[in-house]
Amino acid sequence: MSEPRRRTFTEEARRRQIVERTIELVAERGAAAASLSAIAARAGISKAAVLYHFASKDAVLDATMRHVLDAYVAAVGARIDAADGPEGMLVAYLRATIEHMRDHPAHVRVLVEGLTRTPELAGDPSRRQAVAGILEQGQRSGVFRPFDARVLALTINGALDAVIGEWITAPDLDLDRAATELETAVLAAVKEPTA
Repeated sequence: MSEPRRRTFTEEARRRQIVERTIELVAERGAAAASLSAIAARAGISKAAVLYHFASKDAVLDATMRHVLDAYVAAVGARIDAADGPEGMLVAYLRATIEHMRDHPAHVRVLVEGLTRTPELAGDPSRRQAVAGILEQGQRSGVFRPFDARVLALTINGALDAVIGEWITAPDLDLDRAATELETAVLAAVKEPTA
């Protein structure tokens, strides 16, 4: 079996353009409006050109979701990697997530719409596992108190999702203030109470 042909620079650029226009379309009109014809019109190309680069509408939507997730992971991961110690990593995760979502509202809409039908993207546990790993590292180093890292990771991500969800419906929510309050609450939850 031969290896698949590598895409040219031009093909990669066209695929990226299609994905970026799909993000815009979903953000403005919702996933239901993201037909192949609408995607092609938004990208200024023919439907056949979209199908040249993607096998189907589902393939476009999966690539769009993958792009959004990859951008999120890269931005947040870089901040976590630059942080010092488990507490710094946890704060970096919280702040970077909120900042990335604020700076990429169209990406938030893609995530909310849940475009993907790809099982490894849908319900991906890696976000919870990444937070649980930070929490466990903090426990091993004695910085964090004993607790169920999986449950607390789910709780932290649920709180982040709630903040972003509120911001989507009420854009006047002060995300900087929300990040500060969330940071205070999470750090209080992971540390031993002081007398």
